[in-house]
Amino acid sequence: MTRGTPGTRLERACRRVVGLGRGVPLVRRAALSPLVARPGYWLATAAGLLWGALLSRGRIRRRGGVIVASGCPRWAFGRGGTTIGAVYLTRDQLGAGVLAHEAVHRAQWRRYGLAFIPLYFAAGLDARRNRFEIEAGLRQGGYR
Repeated sequence: MTRGTPGTRLERACRRVVGLGRGVPLVRRAALSPLVARPGYWLATAAGLLWGALLSRGRIRRRGGVIVASGCPRWAFGRGGTTIGAVYLTRDQLGAGVLAHEAVHRAQWRRYGLAFIPLYFAAGLDARRNRFEIEAGLRQGGYR
């Protein structure tokens, strides 16, 4: 990406937001508190479930520690699939390794709540350097 592309602007903006949290420990502690993070996770899960139910035409089931909405159109998610809260949106990426990878993202959503969004983008869009993708397992997630 070049300096002015949307991805790099998004990363820089999220880094600034995350930096504000680092500068004010009380804000960071409050934002990552389970009392704040958990409702954010529930809200993200509800949004993911609604999005997934509409786009997968009801093909929703629990598998591998996540709620899977399969058969979604490719424009509805990034790469082979995306986890929003506890819901994994995909067209057809349903292997055990991928589901294990997405279950780690579900746990990350649960831990960070809505703060996961700027934290994830601040970590960078290059999966090989993004700490959340590394934690979830690059190979299992289909990254080489």
